[in-house]
Amino acid sequence: MKTDRRLINFLDMMAAEKGAAINTVAAYRRDISQFLDFLNKDCAAVEKKDIEAFVAALGKNKMQPRTQARKLSAVREFYKFLYSEGEIAANPAADIDSPRQKKSLPNFLTAEEIRRLLDAAKEEKSFAGRRLAAMLALMYAGGLRVSELVALPENNINFAKKQLLIFGKGAKERLVPIAAAAIEQVQLYLGWRQQYLAGKTSPWLFPSHHSLSGHVTRDNFFKNLKNLAVKAGISPARVSPHVLRHSFATHLLNRHVDLRSVQKLLGHEDISTTEIYTHVIGEQLARTVLENHPLAQNARASTGKTTPTAE
Repeated sequence: MKTDRRLINFLDMMAAEKGAAINTVAAYRRDISQFLDFLNKDCAAVEKKDIEAFVAALGKNKMQPRTQARKLSAVREFYKFLYSEGEIAANPAADIDSPRQKKSLPNFLTAEEIRRLLDAAKEEKSFAGRRLAAMLALMYAGGLRVSELVALPENNINFAKKQLLIFGKGAKERLVPIAAAAIEQVQLYLGWRQQYLAGKTSPWLFPSHHSLSGHVTRDNFFKNLKNLAVKAGISPARVSPHVLRHSFATHLLNRHVDLRSVQKLLGHEDISTTEIYTHVIGEQLARTVLENHPLAQNARASTGKTTPTAE
């Protein structure tokens, strides 16, 4: 089907006014085009029942609720735009409920497992190894998204203040403090970076001669991380860039950093996205309960024994 001019206008608006990333715009195009192909009718003539039929068809095809919800969200945004532009008199997507999603707890690694990954990366005495060690340290220290990490400009790191300027979703900026150990890994890597560039220049902190973008790709980092997990004695199935981001958030909350601060560090627009981490009971919290709950204190008083701490 030929691309509808209204869809083109919507995608242009998402890119120009909302600052949506290239990948985000491409996802909107795919999802909305799929919807329009399914209906095979003018988008201005669409009714609520048409959208409900589309969602039902996605379910019959055994598509995951999360994917269904994403596609419905794209359709909602599209019709919100058409309504605001006066292309339609009413928004047919306004009152349609999203498919129920099972909220799964985020997977994360322990601080000891993160250390093993870092140690394994440091053992690689090569440019690729030093680069991976720096990328791993920065991602865990700052809770970066993988897209933010691979496309990080060299000038966005302030070594003196130990801060990182990140351009997140929707071109929103956030300033993240970075631990000294991560800063040290980046500084050790910079000498290797200079040799790799061999007199050439690159705006990216993590350049690559082999990618069209000029910087390390997400796929490349993903594969290197999996290989590193094997060397560190950790199941590769448990390790991914997003797991590192989950680990960052979980470890901070376990150490009593407040939820609002973690939200800002992660760049979450809605705090409900961050709240899922509060369901992960950390070692410190478990130990606090075991040591301070009245029943635990009564047990110690009556038996003279101490309460065992959490492993």
